[in-house]
Amino acid sequence: MIPACPLAALPRGEALRLETDPPIAVFHTEDGELYAVDDTCTHQDASLADGWLEGCEVECPLHASRFDLRTGEVDAPPAKLPVRTHQVVVKDETIYVVPSELPPNLPPGVRTGSA
Repeated sequence: MIPACPLAALPRGEALRLETDPPIAVFHTEDGELYAVDDTCTHQDASLADGWLEGCEVECPLHASRFDLRTGEVDAPPAKLPVRTHQVVVKDETIYVVPSELPPNLPPGVRTGSA
């Protein structure tokens, strides 16, 4: 598990970027739900933590593809591939991310340090 931050440090409607490899974005929805996805849009190298959060979706700040934070699925082009989702655990008022073991769907030209 990767410690993200204290629960109180991530207000509802906000996101936090974790400098993992690849980076992970943790979202706290207005409804109080917590989600984590790879922070890189699958179309182009853009931080989803910098996007617009609405309900359980985040809109990429570059080209407006929206990703469902629950499933990672994308709604429309230009992105075609889903983002990888991760499990979020809150323990002792701290947010933790359990990274997925699936390979990431990174945009062309973006590599991880382990690739």
